Amino acid sequence: MADSDLNRLYSGRILALAAAIPRTGRLTGPQGTARRRSPLCGSTITADVVLQEGRISEFAQDVRACALGQASAAILGEVVLGLRRADLEAARAAVQAMLLGGPAPAAPFDGYAALIPARDYRNRHGSILLALDAAAAAVAAAEGSAETG
Repeated sequence: MADSDLNRLYSGRILALAAAIPRTGRLTGPQGTARRRSPLCGSTITADVVLQEGRISEFAQDVRACALGQASAAILGEVVLGLRRADLEAARAAVQAMLLGGPAPAAPFDGYAALIPARDYRNRHGSILLALDAAAAAVAAAEGSAETG
């Protein structure tokens, strides 16, 4: 990747998001936990959730990712409380469509528009989707434990 490509991809907005990820760390008593890893770059995100009436009431994420994965985790961390698994799955589909040339997702996920410059870098798409994948899987785990508990 040429320096000019890197400058275009890692805009000030993406770097600012990556530097200010909300809801980092781990929950002490999560109902559901999931760890997801991007095989191309090795980025990993572990998400912990507590649900109340099927909605995320507590959320934490341990983010070990590139700047794009960190930016995605920051965007998600800002809006995650109150969401259901279906919301996360719909957001993932919308972000993936955006990365393939579609429009930016609707609110509350419109912050993902900051990652439009990553469209041309398909090898980075997995890292961008990682936070959404981990959060959705953590909710699924919590739902599964609620059914068996």
